[in-house]
Amino acid sequence: MNNPIIGKWALITGATSGFGKAIADLYAKNGCNIIITGRRAEKLEAAEHVLREKYNVNVLSYCFDVRDLTMCIEMANDLAQREIVPDILVNNAGLASGKDKIYEGLIGDWEKMIDTNIKGLLYITRSILPAMVERNEGHVINIGSTAGHTVYPDGNVYNATKFAVRALNEAINLDLVGTNIRCCSIDPGAAETEFSIVRFGGDEEKAKKVYQGYQPLLAENIADIAYYVATTPPHVNITNLVVYPTAQRNVYVWDKKA
Repeated sequence: MNNPIIGKWALITGATSGFGKAIADLYAKNGCNIIITGRRAEKLEAAEHVLREKYNVNVLSYCFDVRDLTMCIEMANDLAQREIVPDILVNNAGLASGKDKIYEGLIGDWEKMIDTNIKGLLYITRSILPAMVERNEGHVINIGSTAGHTVYPDGNVYNATKFAVRALNEAINLDLVGTNIRCCSIDPGAAETEFSIVRFGGDEEKAKKVYQGYQPLLAENIADIAYYVATTPPHVNITNLVVYPTAQRNVYVWDKKA
């Protein structure tokens, strides 16, 4: 079967763990050249080495925080100098920080989520998308969340950022009408990654309780979906894909055994 991503370039943000790492691995396994970004230098370097040696593809890595506009631009300029235009942009970098009522929330948590989940996505997209538009080819995949569809208790600002991602995904699609560039938001429900560990400030015991009593989604499941989205025929544009674990039917309805 013809594999449409062989030899192409995919840029994946937040690729040192979770969804980003799994997507980079699956794309590379299928012959796609990889550009990965992340904040943790050692993990990023290790990921670059593994992808290159395991799959014999070209791999570039850029260590920076997507909240830093200057670094986003520097990466885009470096890619331009290399004459590389990403065929696929996966805006994966994102996080939840804290789970407090809005009148008890920490401003630092709010700023971290807003700056990463919204502004970081915008910075990367603004830096990379013009080259895609000029070439009139490409695919933008934004990793959203079911938190962008329904607000849940103590989700407040995180919910707001993911509602923004959903709106921006729709807006990007509208702005790209008349081009051959597609845009999709993949919105997972409960998925066991480092997400809850980060949200609860490194408290692994508290994070584990989030996933007890049912089978959550895994990073590899989201990677499979991101691969499917990227390999549909050019005339097919999946604009939004919502996925829950079978035990979860919306943010409130669960079948937990414990």
